[in-house]
Amino acid sequence: MTRIAAVHGALARYRCAQADITDMVARACLPEGADRRVLDRLHRNAGVRARHMTLPLDRYETLDGFGAANDLFIATATDLGARVIREALRGAGLSAGDVDLLIFTSVTGVAVPSVDARVAGRLGLRPDLRRMPLFGLGCAGGAAGLARVHDFLLGRPDQVAVLLSVELCSLTFQRGDASTANLVATGLFGDGATAVVACGAERGGAFPGPAIVDSRSRLYPEAGGVLGWDIGDSGFRVVLDPDIPQVLRHHLAGDVREFLAGHGLKPQDVTAWVCHPGGPRILDAVTEALDLPTEELALSRRHLAEAGNLSSSSVLHVLRDTLAERRPPPGTPGLLLAIGPGLACELVLLSW
Repeated sequence: MTRIAAVHGALARYRCAQADITDMVARACLPEGADRRVLDRLHRNAGVRARHMTLPLDRYETLDGFGAANDLFIATATDLGARVIREALRGAGLSAGDVDLLIFTSVTGVAVPSVDARVAGRLGLRPDLRRMPLFGLGCAGGAAGLARVHDFLLGRPDQVAVLLSVELCSLTFQRGDASTANLVATGLFGDGATAVVACGAERGGAFPGPAIVDSRSRLYPEAGGVLGWDIGDSGFRVVLDPDIPQVLRHHLAGDVREFLAGHGLKPQDVTAWVCHPGGPRILDAVTEALDLPTEELALSRRHLAEAGNLSSSSVLHVLRDTLAERRPPPGTPGLLLAIGPGLACELVLLSW
């Protein structure tokens, strides 16, 4: 089985209180003199106390156009990505020359050459490095990236793979857009990055992290329009339908039970749930669908409060916190799960 050797996460430079972000959004998104009570309510109900942002708050009001925002994405994602990979490799006791595969996932900017290529050059990764940039998976990208790491290492059990997620969600905020979806997004999403180092079975015995046992992807095409981007002249305009929690309530329990049953397991056997903190209503829907005690998702709710939703990086931050703080009993199963555009669910079965 694939073994997780290290997880390192980092947040963007500027930590901002939710109330200060709300004031910035009111100036940048609402018409002058508009009633801001809806905005205040949406941000207050997001379950977020503070977030980390790529820029000082006053810079968002003057950030001009998709090109300028994307240039900032490329520069910042390369810096932050190199930093978290360097620290994750250090935590695993490995060097840049040990890395055979680098997977990069993001949905908040685009780059050619891709960010993984830029990071590889900066860190001195090998020139025969295999790379796999992933775009479009959104919040599910961290879980899907782990699954693809596992697929690769099953066939190359003597090798090392790194998953990098960088999401700079604040650079996608739309000025002058008072739609409910944009106001919700500006109250929910933050900026951060995570790197996961994993080793194949022939190298993984030296590491105490959990093993990846299996993965499953589920696509719900009938709900394909509820989450994603509308891409236009101003960049990425969020699509965020309030029906997403209802889709999860309808599908998630059956999918999870079927996946676990294939390994002789039931939900009550899982000793740690590593759930993407998509928002309070998403976490409530997962808790209800799987009939979980509220405290099972406490780390996800805490991450949401302290950093917001980091899209694909969030579930990996929760994985890091689970490894650092919970330490489930050795040999017991864990389940990592995330939801993304498609609408899609990504499940990764772990063995602690």
